[in-house]
Amino acid sequence: METTAEKKYTFKDFQSDQEVRWCPGCDDYVILRSMQKALPEMGVKKEDVVFISGIGCSSRFPYYMNTYGMHSIHGRAPGIASGVKLANPDLSVWVVTGDGDSMAIGGNHFIHVLRRNIDLNIVMFNNEIYGLTKGQFSPTSLIGQKTKSSPYGNTQPPFTPGELALGAKARFFARIGGNVPKDITKILIEAHKFKGTSLLEVLQNCVIFNDGCYTNFTDKAVKEDKQIYLEHGKPMIFGKNRDKGLVLNGLKLEVVTIGENGITEEDLLVHNAKEKDPTMQQMLVRLDYPVATGIIRSFDDVTLEERENALTEQVKANSKFTKADDLFFAGETYEVK
Repeated sequence: METTAEKKYTFKDFQSDQEVRWCPGCDDYVILRSMQKALPEMGVKKEDVVFISGIGCSSRFPYYMNTYGMHSIHGRAPGIASGVKLANPDLSVWVVTGDGDSMAIGGNHFIHVLRRNIDLNIVMFNNEIYGLTKGQFSPTSLIGQKTKSSPYGNTQPPFTPGELALGAKARFFARIGGNVPKDITKILIEAHKFKGTSLLEVLQNCVIFNDGCYTNFTDKAVKEDKQIYLEHGKPMIFGKNRDKGLVLNGLKLEVVTIGENGITEEDLLVHNAKEKDPTMQQMLVRLDYPVATGIIRSFDDVTLEERENALTEQVKANSKFTKADDLFFAGETYEVK
């Protein structure tokens, strides 16, 4: 991939001339600006960047980026993005999607792009609602949640995107609140560096149809006590006073207080995002308290492109055919006079 060694971009270089049309106060603005600030740090020429989206509020994203892009059809962005990346491996390809777009009609495409491990990136805006179509429950809406399509309360158990992603063998999964632009920018840069399919779930507030859906752990007043921001190789510690942490008690994660019952920082679990076995990462994804954010998994593995290229070279090396005519005239042939 050609880099921008000769020119240093700024976030303004990635702003399009289109009017940004999201509701005032929507976290989508934060994600957009975070991406525009992250791209100059990635060192990629903007004509080598492509954004593919499906349908939903998030899927307006390609219009607002001064790059190549496609606003595709509902749930099919991963399939289209796969074709773009496989056809031109030098491109930096990003899928922008929502919880409804990716996990309902696009569920099959979502799990299989993660399974294949194509070298592309997915950013999921998860607001636990269908926003563009005016407030119906989505695959991530909570049980009991009252929406336009569940006025007496949703009765369907929700997906946890991270749990589903790890079950589909995702090699890179990160999760972050939609109100922390610096952290979003940082993770986007790390996602770009990762070789394989990266998935970032942004816990994004919908101010119109699901306002406050994450307030109990993303609000500034409680964030430090209700979230644990994971960093590879560092102790699993959190809290406003940095005095809480996670230990393993049998087969469950347990919150402990440093200084109580002889607990020290050395007793806490150390985060290993690069562990191949996803057992601990699944446990972290399922935590309700504290909610795990940051890069939860980042396991280096062979990409689909590498597997396909290796297979192609193997077939070529073992083939008795050196050109197309060898294949056409192989076996039994007939000569017409």
